[in-house]
Amino acid sequence: MDKRIRELLRDWGVEGHSQDFFEMVVSVLKLAQQKPSTADLRLFNNSLKEMRYAHKIFTPFDNVKKVTVFGSARTYPTTAEYKAAHDFTELMTKNNFMTITGGGGGIMGAAQAGAGREHSFGLNIRLPFEQKPNPTIDGDPKLINFRYFFTRKLNFVRQTHAIALFPGGFGTMDEGFEALTLLQTGKGRLMPVVFIDAPGGNFWRTFEHYLREHLLRDGWISPWDFDLFKITDDVEDACHEIVHFYHNFHSYRFVGDLLVVRVLRALPEEALVSLKHDFADIIVPDGRVYMSEPHPAEANEPELAHLPRLCVDFDRISFGRFRKMVDRINEY
Repeated sequence: MDKRIRELLRDWGVEGHSQDFFEMVVSVLKLAQQKPSTADLRLFNNSLKEMRYAHKIFTPFDNVKKVTVFGSARTYPTTAEYKAAHDFTELMTKNNFMTITGGGGGIMGAAQAGAGREHSFGLNIRLPFEQKPNPTIDGDPKLINFRYFFTRKLNFVRQTHAIALFPGGFGTMDEGFEALTLLQTGKGRLMPVVFIDAPGGNFWRTFEHYLREHLLRDGWISPWDFDLFKITDDVEDACHEIVHFYHNFHSYRFVGDLLVVRVLRALPEEALVSLKHDFADIIVPDGRVYMSEPHPAEANEPELAHLPRLCVDFDRISFGRFRKMVDRINEY
């Protein structure tokens, strides 16, 4: 059977990552042996279809940075929050970012209009009410309609380089907390997260007060978790927070237990000494901070081989502190 699967993949023209495709086919065959119910089968089948189609739509834009915008679908065009969302994405477009929203109205429609159709993605969810595509993205090939919230939310986070949240309801809070949970635990790629209010507004300051008065006070989160996000009522400040995050920082990955940070410009020796001293609390005992060439394990990302590497023996716990380290890296 293994031989037949490999022959099928070869006949289909599969060349790269053949083992991964082999394992996916095996998973489907094993699922058939488990005799799933019709409902389960539809869930598995439709989920894979949605992820595959979304991948197809996003792939041509892999090299373009993107910001995901969350906020209420019920925000009216006459409100200050609506104007702030429009102005924010307009600024982000000028800084060569594309915008991803849920594709609906309210804040999503404002953000899409500010970014423009050409620079927008809409990840719409099929609901019996509320969620109809906004005029900017309606009919565009970059509008994707999802059946499931979880496949939609996966693409919100997986395809973006920054997250911006405007005032909203249960959905906005859910998306905000999920993003912070992924960053706090290291299960999601570290990126800038900004909570943006209308000028003079206190929606997110009240949210922060709740976090400090309950979650922090009771020991359920750590003080450095507040470094994972920024709250502002100034769209230019929010834009700067996102753009500056990539001033020198490029990306990172773990090679075993070693944190390998790819940067645009190598850091001088005095910067390495400073980082090791100032962030000693997140470096393992006798750990190092040093510049390096690409590691052999990174050979599967040849397009990044030219970038200098900052290597850190990171404790893999304090991602809020790592976020502050990124700010320091961006000073060079």
